[in-house]
Order: sequence, then C-alpha cells, then structure tokens
Amino acid sequence: MCSVEQKPVFRDLSADDPDPEVTEIESLCMNCHANGITRLLLTRIPYYKNVVIMSFSCEECGYENNEIQPGGAFAEMGIRWKLRVEHPSDLSRQLVKSDYTSIRIPEIDLEIPAQSQKGEVTTVEGVLSRVMTGLVQDQDARKEQHPETAAQIELFLERLHKLRDLEESWQLLLEDISGNCFVENPAAPGRDPRCERTDFKRTRDEDHILGIFTRDEVSENRLLTPADPQTGCYEQLEKDEVLSFATNCPYCNAPAETNMKLTNIPHFKEVVIMATTCDACGHRTNEVKSGGGVEEKGVKFEVKIASRDDFSRDILKSETCSMSIAELELETGGRALGGRFTTAEGLLRATADQLRAAGDAPGLASERLQLFIEKLQEVLDGNRAVTIVLDDPAGNSYVQSLADDPTTPDEGVKITRYERSHEQNEELGLNDMKTEGYEES
Repeated sequence: MCSVEQKPVFRDLSADDPDPEVTEIESLCMNCHANGITRLLLTRIPYYKNVVIMSFSCEECGYENNEIQPGGAFAEMGIRWKLRVEHPSDLSRQLVKSDYTSIRIPEIDLEIPAQSQKGEVTTVEGVLSRVMTGLVQDQDARKEQHPETAAQIELFLERLHKLRDLEESWQLLLEDISGNCFVENPAAPGRDPRCERTDFKRTRDEDHILGIFTRDEVSENRLLTPADPQTGCYEQLEKDEVLSFATNCPYCNAPAETNMKLTNIPHFKEVVIMATTCDACGHRTNEVKSGGGVEEKGVKFEVKIASRDDFSRDILKSETCSMSIAELELETGGRALGGRFTTAEGLLRATADQLRAAGDAPGLASERLQLFIEKLQEVLDGNRAVTIVLDDPAGNSYVQSLADDPTTPDEGVKITRYERSHEQNEELGLNDMKTEGYEES
C-alpha cells in the first residue's frame, strides 16, 4: 500500500513552499465570451482566517478579475469595524471584505451596499480608488448627454480626492453579517488606537440571507434525528462519556476528528470541552462551551501572576471573554484565543504561540512583535510580574481560588460582577437591556 504525505489544505504563503498548489480552470470570459483561465489559491491570512483567492485572465481581450471568498463557515456573529482615518499609514491598511460586507463613509454620504461587489483583498486607499474609477468611467459621454449629473459627479470626485489626501480626518465603517471581513492592525499585538471592532447577533432575516435556518424552519425530511451525534445537543452527553465526530481542521481545513466531553468544574458549572487534533498540519484546539446560558451579570477577574504557584491556577476562559495585560500593553478580544479550559501558564503560552505563528505576517513590525514576545517570555520564565484581566460580559468564565478555604477570598484574584451595558446585551443577543455599573464582590 502506497502512502501519500498529507498536507494542509490551506497553507501559509512562504518561499519554503515551492508548490503552493494553484488550481487552474478553463472558464468563459464574460467580456468577449472566449475561454480564459481562472486560478484558485487556498491560503491563510494572518490574524484572519482561511481564504480562497480567485484570479481570472483572458488572453483574447486582456480582461482580468480578482476576488476572494472565505474558506470556512460563516462566523457565529456578524461584525462591525469603525476605522478613523487620520494618518497616511491608515490608507495602506489591508482590508478583507466578503460579498456580504457593506461600506460607509458618513462624511460624504457614501454607501456601498452588501452583495453589490465581489469579495476582495484591498486597502483603505483601494476602496476610494475603486469608487473613483467607477465614477470616472463614461464621464466624457455623461458630460455631453447629462451635464448636470456630470457636474455633481465632478464635485463628489473632488471630495474623494480630499479624503485620499487626508485634508481632513474621516471614518470608514464596515459591516458584515457573515463575520468574514477584516481590518489590519499595524500596532499588533497591541491595541489598535484608531479602529474599533464590534460583534453583533444576526437577525432571523440576516440568517436567511446567508442560508442559515433553524431546525423548526426546515422541512421534516431534513431534520436531524435526536440520535444524530452532530446535532450538538449537550443532553446527549453523559458523564464520563467522550463523543467523537468527523470535522475539518479550523487551521488548514483538512479532515480531522473532534472529541467532546461534558465536565463539571467544582464551584462553577458544567461545561463542554471539545478537542481537535489535525494529522495534516499538527494543529490542536482546546475549545470550551458553556453548558448553561448567559449569567445574570458579567464578571471581571484581575489575576496577579507573581510566582510559580500562580501559573498553576486553573482558568476557564469563554469565547466571550476578552483578555488584557496592562504591563505588556496587550489586549485581545474574546474570540482571539477562543474558549478554553487551561491554566494561567497555558493561557500565556497560547498567546505567545499565536503571536509567533503570525510573526512573519506582511505589514507587521516584526521587530516590535519579537520584542513583545520576549517580554511575554520573561513573564513565563518568572522574571516579570503582571496582572491578567479577564472580562466576560456573559459571566461564563472562571478562575480557580488557591485559598485553602473556598469561602476565604484569594488575595491573588479580584472579582468584580457588573451589570451589562446596552451594547453588551446586544452583542450577546439579549432583550433585557440593563444600565451599566460595577459592583464589587
């Protein structure tokens, strides 16, 4: 029996990979109706996800077309980006937009609706250039046939030129119900000073646009039976039982296997732990899902890491929990590391490994990133004390107490429970909107 080395489906672009597996397909040119060539490349964008880059070219008429499609499933939530364009470097920020990304520039009342353009990898300046190119097209004929309309377009083009020349600051707003758009952070791994990201719960109509339906909305012959292990129902899991099912690797999309187990965390609640190991690329995930719903209040933990004993503290970080370390100027969103049940040391090492994996990403200041990783390594070596702040508006995160008596407060952990803000309730898909306010526990 011959064996073939299994490679990841989605691989990083690298000079060490001489065969990036570009697929060429003969296809029809929509401009001259001759046969052209479409090239497909499956690759990964650092700090983003797997994508399929498609490039079409026709030798007969010279027509070319490039677009991008996400290489995985739709995200669980939609995403909004708000970028304040104030510096020339902001114009060169890389953008990834899908077919479902809408773009707005409120200063000039410009809106590009979702599904009006194909997905692409571009820059902030590229968005302006594409709009300007579309407006200039047929402008000569428009001046003869519709001079008033042409004059209005000329005025609008002047405003676009002012934005590109940064004569004044302006905002670029992106919204994508599929969650598959991205704005580059030049300050990574630090917090982006001029860009804000917000996740939101999709409406039922938005789910239908993406082709997502609930079990009650599909026909009876397509309903999953209760015995189907892939329905994802926690009720099927019994204690000490490990459920396995086939899936795809979230890193390279190769076939893999996921193990799922229901675990009871003392003094907290039951959670579902899912672990995936990929034989193709070696990627491993340790994901945690809460077995219950959203808690009545959010929770914030301030965990001091000053000794070796602090590294062994168990931590349950849900996918809605953000993490920050003020001493290192580090801030990560809840979905950056995903949900995981680990230790304080494991959480820091996972952060370092994720940064090392993106260390060769184009557009990043690799020296600054390497310096940050060295500081993080000093923490792991016990040579630098830090405080890890975990903020979970859903209240589904947990930090182990090292006190001998569970009823005695642990001096190494400060716990704050708070009422969620209107925006946090909206992100969690809750209808009960509460005022924001903190309360010490």
